[in-house]
Amino acid sequence: MIPAIQLQNHAITFGKYRIAACPRALPSGRFAAQVSVASGRGSASTDRVICFTDDFATHEAAANFSMAQGLDWVQGTTPKH
Repeated sequence: MIPAIQLQNHAITFGKYRIAACPRALPSGRFAAQVSVASGRGSASTDRVICFTDDFATHEAAANFSMAQGLDWVQGTTPKH
C-alpha cells in the first residue's frame, strides 16, 4: 500500500510522517536548506531537523532540495512490505 501524500506549501504528509522544508536566508543573500521530519502526537511526538551544508540561489531551490532529502530519509526508514 502506498501512503497518501498531501501537499501544502513546503510540507507534505507521507504515511505517519510530516515532512516540511524550512529554508532560511543567509547573510550572503543565498539560502540554506533544512528539513523537519515529524511523527507522532503530543508527548509521543518526535521531530528531526536536518541541516545541509550546501547553499542555494533561491528559496525555492533550497525548499525543493530539502523536500527531496526528507522523502529519501523517510523512505529509507520505512519498512518494505
